[in-house]
Amino acid sequence: MRRPPTLKTIEIFASAQGEGLRQGEPTIFVRLAGCNLRCGFCDTKKAWRGGREMSIEAIAAEVERRRQGYPAAWVCLTGGEPLAQDVRPLVRRLRAEGFRVQIETNGTFPPDPGADWHSVSPKPPGFAVHPGFRAKAREVKLVVCRTLRLDDVRTVRAAFPETTPVILQPESNAAWSMRKAARLLENASRAGLEGIRLSLQLHKIYGFR
Repeated sequence: MRRPPTLKTIEIFASAQGEGLRQGEPTIFVRLAGCNLRCGFCDTKKAWRGGREMSIEAIAAEVERRRQGYPAAWVCLTGGEPLAQDVRPLVRRLRAEGFRVQIETNGTFPPDPGADWHSVSPKPPGFAVHPGFRAKAREVKLVVCRTLRLDDVRTVRAAFPETTPVILQPESNAAWSMRKAARLLENASRAGLEGIRLSLQLHKIYGFR
């Protein structure tokens, strides 16, 4: 008998989306295990490895249980790197349950054609992304780490249509990173780069997960 598909899962919880254009919306998060990049500035290193195998049925049931106590229209698949696993059966199941699905990804794997929203965060040193995200990305997030430079912002900006916002997100809301993000925004504007925005990690300000 064929074994039902499973995903290595770290945690499932309800919160408000703290990043990007969907900031502040009630969201149920499914954090999956494993990442192919493992950046030094990552704030969820606990998701790099481990996790427990959960069936699609079990994940969907837990998401529904969370929705009963925290009504939310969105589920966000995050990590780690969620697209390192085959999330297509889970995306189909969640959408069949009436959810809209966001995927937070580093962009190195192909996009999921069934997802409603791809939030792409290219990572140094190359900031490479799968070409499918040029059309699929709804937003692009750049962590303002210590090595990020204007040329990097220019590289990422050129990889996506000008209508796709590129969001400068300070590393863990650190003061030095916020100052650097503001300088990058000013310099990007002077360089004629369009669609560059500033943001923060709103969930950390509110004390959410």
